[in-house]
Amino acid sequence: MKRILLFLLMLSLVVPAFAADQMPGKGVKVQPARATWNTGYFQEALVREGLKELGYDVASPKELQNPLFYQSVMLGDVDYWTNGWFPNHVSQMPKGSEERVEILGYVVKAGGLQGYLVSKKDVDKYNIKSLDDFKRPEVMKAFDANGDGKADLTACPPGWGCEKVITHHFKVYGLDNYINPIKAGYSASMADTLARYKSGEPIFFYTWAPNWTIGMLKPGKDVMWINVPEIKPLETQMAGKDRMTVSGIEGAVTDPLKAGFVVSDIRVVANKEFLNKNPAARGFFEVFTLPLSDINGQNTKMENGEKSQKDIERHAKEWIAAHQEQWNGWLEAARKAAM
Repeated sequence: MKRILLFLLMLSLVVPAFAADQMPGKGVKVQPARATWNTGYFQEALVREGLKELGYDVASPKELQNPLFYQSVMLGDVDYWTNGWFPNHVSQMPKGSEERVEILGYVVKAGGLQGYLVSKKDVDKYNIKSLDDFKRPEVMKAFDANGDGKADLTACPPGWGCEKVITHHFKVYGLDNYINPIKAGYSASMADTLARYKSGEPIFFYTWAPNWTIGMLKPGKDVMWINVPEIKPLETQMAGKDRMTVSGIEGAVTDPLKAGFVVSDIRVVANKEFLNKNPAARGFFEVFTLPLSDINGQNTKMENGEKSQKDIERHAKEWIAAHQEQWNGWLEAARKAAM
C-alpha cells in the first residue's frame, strides 16, 4: 500500500511538470495584430493556432494599418504580427523602435514579390524575356486586345503604390508608344485577364505575391515572371535597390530575375519585452515558415468565396492536418526554447 501511495505521489509531481513542459504559455494572455490586406490572414491564423497549442490565451487579432501597428507593437499595445515586409516596411517604423521591437523568423523568404507576368505559351512563342520585347511589332500585335495598336497590360489603379512604380517604368524604359496600361479596378481587370487566358489569348499583367492571381495562374506552368530591361529605381526604392534583383524565383524567365520592384521577406515582428518573457513564442516565430504556393492556394480559396473568419481558421486547421509532422516539430522546438 505504501508503495502505491508513493507511486501516486511521484506521479502527481511529474504530471504537472509534464503539462508545464507541453504548455509553456499557460496563463499568458497574448494580443496579436494583423494587416488590413486579406492575403496575410492565413499565416496569422496559423501562428495564432500554434500559440494556442502552446497554452497561450490568444485574443482575436486587431486589424491595423502598417504605421499604427508599428507604433502599437513598440508601445506594447499589441504583441506581434506575421505581416512584416522587409525592407519595404523599414521606413514605416517609428524612430527608436529597434530598441523595443524585433524582426524575426521568415514566414516566406523573398515572398513579398511584385512584377510582370506573361502567358507561358507566348513567352515561349515570342521569346519574351523583358518589357523591352513588347516594343517588337509582332509582340505588340499579339497582346493588343482593344485594337489600339499597343500591347495591353493589366496594371494598377491610380493611387496604388505599384501604379507609381509602373508609371516610372514607362518613363525610364520608353514604353508609352508600345504598351497600354489598363488602370481600372484591379479585381475586375484581372477577371478579364483570366477569362482571356482561358480562351487561349495572350495575357500580360502586373501582380504581387502572395495573391490569388498566381494561385489561379501558376508561374512556371501558366505564366512566367519577366524582367525589366535594367534596374532603374525610384528615389523611394533606393534603399532596397539590391532587392530588386532576386534569385530562385519559380517560373521566372531568367535566374536571377530583374523584378523592378523591391522584393521583400515576409517576417514576424514582435515586442521585445513580450519575446523575452515568452521564449516559447519566440521559438515558434523563429521556425514557422510557409511555401508561397500554399499561401497563394489559400488566397485563391478566399477569392472563390471561402473568405469568412471561420473559413480562414478552417483552412489553417486543414493545413496543419496535412503537415502534422512538421507542425509537431515546430511546437517541439518552441517547447525546448522555453526550457
